[in-house]
Amino acid sequence: MKPKNPDPQPNLFSFSMRLEHLCDHTNELYVMANKIDWTIFERNFGSMYCENNGRPATPIRLMVGLHILKAIFSESDELVVLKWVQNPYWQYFCGMTEFQHDLPIDFTLMGKWRKRVNKDGFEKILESSIDAAIKTATIRESDLKVVNVDTTVLEKAITFPTDAKLYHRMRVKLVAEAKRLNLPLRQTYLRTGKVQLIMVGRYAHARQMKRSNKSLRSVKTMFGRVLRDVERKAKLMNIQDKKLNELLDLGHRLFKQKREDKNKIYSLHAPEVECIAKGKVHKKYEFGCKVSFVTSSKGNFFLGAQALHGNPFDGHTLKAALEDAQKHIPQKENKPEIKIKDVFVDQGYKGHGVTEQKVTIVGRNQKTAAPSLKRMMKRRAAIEPLIGHAKNDGGSSRNHLLGKSGDQVHALMMAIGFNFRKIARRLASALYLWILRVLAVLMKTNIRQPQFENLNY
Repeated sequence: MKPKNPDPQPNLFSFSMRLEHLCDHTNELYVMANKIDWTIFERNFGSMYCENNGRPATPIRLMVGLHILKAIFSESDELVVLKWVQNPYWQYFCGMTEFQHDLPIDFTLMGKWRKRVNKDGFEKILESSIDAAIKTATIRESDLKVVNVDTTVLEKAITFPTDAKLYHRMRVKLVAEAKRLNLPLRQTYLRTGKVQLIMVGRYAHARQMKRSNKSLRSVKTMFGRVLRDVERKAKLMNIQDKKLNELLDLGHRLFKQKREDKNKIYSLHAPEVECIAKGKVHKKYEFGCKVSFVTSSKGNFFLGAQALHGNPFDGHTLKAALEDAQKHIPQKENKPEIKIKDVFVDQGYKGHGVTEQKVTIVGRNQKTAAPSLKRMMKRRAAIEPLIGHAKNDGGSSRNHLLGKSGDQVHALMMAIGFNFRKIARRLASALYLWILRVLAVLMKTNIRQPQFENLNY
């Protein structure tokens, strides 16, 4: 059922204090909560709920606020719900009027809500972060017309893939599934499979590669025997189970794949993971998916984020990235439309085919460029630390969300968290400067540097 908005009127029969009286009105979260237009989410997400069937759902502002706090402070679903009970500023940010002593929701509802709103819902949250940045003077509207575009790898939270680990893990999964369906297996290789897996690593560490390869072949043989046995018994007993069929298909793909094959399986719980080589000295291969980011050249703000599967060529992704960023820029009725005019990219975007905007590839003809253009070309490199901060400051360098839709949501959450952290820093610094001005006026003196000439040591 469609969620009901909380009553804004105070409860006269309780002794609890109103949050607006309890909180400091100069706190960045308090100010930010009043700058965000929460009615946008009511209009966009309200259609996802039934009008008059079932129990009233959790308020939309509460769910959106919890996910924004999760992105800002990089907390897990469970911890963000637990800390919400202890923090009055978090409760005010999520639309509460009085201090709450109970958990707002069960933390499992956050994952279900993410599946409900999916990528489109988080794009609306990203758009609201840009709108709040303009209202708080964190970024100017003119800064949105010039952007930088680059790609990076969004790593998945998986173990480093090796053939031995994949064969062993798939055999364990097949045995567990056979037990669930009461399939009598000829042999499960519970002990010998584990021993051979250990010996693969030990022999390789001792540089005894012939013995290591022999143990690897044993692990693969055991996996193949269990795979064929489960498939044979399922046909004899005429068992039609969707989960088992998907696992058997995945097992056959894993058993047949070779070193030089494309679209290989690197993780059983996340088969969409790809191996991407970026040429880094300290990390030759990264396992995840490619992500395209669009940031403002000045102001350092994220305007778009897209997870791209299939490891596409950077130049082929530029048009879609610019269209995605353009729809996130908030437009006002009485003002002219804000459009992206200039784009700065690196040499990986050659052959992009974009004609709507002026695209400058940095590194080509840079010596003969005009001084003003040179300055903007140097600003292209500003996107590199922004991507690093989005990954590491928020603690979201590895993606724990499941599936391709989880990759899309996590990329947007990285951009949302960075934007709101930047707004919070802006509000905190503006408050600090305002306090200094007020103190200077009250003291009727100018703030000067201390004089050390007359001090006796």
